[in-house]
Amino acid sequence: MQNDEQEIRQLVSTWISASKSGDVDTVLSLTTDDVVFLVTGHPVMRKAEFAAASRAQATADAPQFDGASNIQEIKIVGDWAFMWSELTVVVTPPGGAKPMKRAGHTLTILQKRNGKWLLARDANMLAPVEQ
Repeated sequence: MQNDEQEIRQLVSTWISASKSGDVDTVLSLTTDDVVFLVTGHPVMRKAEFAAASRAQATADAPQFDGASNIQEIKIVGDWAFMWSELTVVVTPPGGAKPMKRAGHTLTILQKRNGKWLLARDANMLAPVEQ
């Protein structure tokens, strides 16, 4: 189980690093083909919509992303795992506009497929934070 937990923590670290650098292909490689994202105030997002939105935000004049995840709990049950974390995301628009910060909790379900942990479901409850 310890190796599984370390692999899941590495997945989160890789996700944040790839998101910061605009490496959409790496981020997408960390999800199942049937991934579902639940975000407050938005319709359900599946992999195709997530990929399109991510690619649109990875252009040269796109906003810069920064983030930090503080994992609070990971539970592993066979080839399934769930975790909840405290997540902070800062988006800095191009041209010197004021950064937008959102923070809150996430609940994530992961599945081990072909020996690799992948994000299968994610619900985030991030809310704007005054800066």
